[in-house]
Amino acid sequence: MDLYKDVWVFAEQNNGKILSVTFELLGEGRKLADSLGVNLCAVLLGSGIQDKAQDLAARGAQKIYIVDKPELAVFNDESYTAVLVDLVNKHKPGILLCGATTVGRSMSARAAALLNTGLIADCVGLVIDPATKNLLQTRPTLAGSLMSTSVTPGHRPQMATVRRKVMKEALLDTGRNSEILLQEVAAEVLKSRTKRLKLEVEAETTVNIVDADIIVSGGRGMQNAEGFAILRDLAGVLGAGVGASRAAVDSSWIAYSHQVGQTGKTVCPKIYFACGISGQIQHLAGISASDIIIAINKDPDAPIFKIATYGVVGDLFKLIPILTQEFRKLLKK
Repeated sequence: MDLYKDVWVFAEQNNGKILSVTFELLGEGRKLADSLGVNLCAVLLGSGIQDKAQDLAARGAQKIYIVDKPELAVFNDESYTAVLVDLVNKHKPGILLCGATTVGRSMSARAAALLNTGLIADCVGLVIDPATKNLLQTRPTLAGSLMSTSVTPGHRPQMATVRRKVMKEALLDTGRNSEILLQEVAAEVLKSRTKRLKLEVEAETTVNIVDADIIVSGGRGMQNAEGFAILRDLAGVLGAGVGASRAAVDSSWIAYSHQVGQTGKTVCPKIYFACGISGQIQHLAGISASDIIIAINKDPDAPIFKIATYGVVGDLFKLIPILTQEFRKLLKK
């Protein structure tokens, strides 16, 4: 295992834009690499993406491995995984980090199986054990009620997916230079049995809740899909994203892309409005990093009030329109 050294970050991109979770991983990866005395590297796959290397260099990547091929223009599980595995087998990183995104989760699971190594999913903490130099990976378990720490002592690379918004982005320094390593892969590696037939984009377009500073979320207390209209009004005034609990999504009141919680998105806004959300532990696991939580619920015993910064007991269908009206007045001044 002495051959496996550097810390790698999979640099996820979408239509040529590097996802913010990549910069978060580079920030945390820098600490891990410094602890081990190794290089921090990024892996960038896609088509026409070589100019994005500077974005990664500015965030501290010392080496950037790039595979730029037309076959990688859109994400494909088989080809992306095969290319990543090929690079790992050639260069032997000691640690490989991916974002806990749809792409990262899917690809990393396949890669770990092909590499015969372990994968710890949805991590919220990473640190190097000073005694063994192994990667200690902490993640929520038992519906978020406990935190567990795992280690992969006998296999390499040590792989983890990391939740968005739980780690700080690497500082931007445009004066940094990196070693750009263009990689060639065999044609067989790029082949895939999967063919994309079409791409469907959800009709509803709102502020991305993962990146939002303010989120207005609704739960079962919204009663139906029409109930979310008052939340959208409030979100529109505040420039906020619209979120939802699993109960609301399972009831088909709002699209899954808005789901917040352990089975949805982990968010870290400055202000989180929890409207008609009881506060099941799975939901709380996704909002615990919020700076301020404002809960509105007619049930005074709702668990959400135990973690809320501010709580209001009352009829949200009366309170939220009033809040919207008052915020509109204040923000016009």
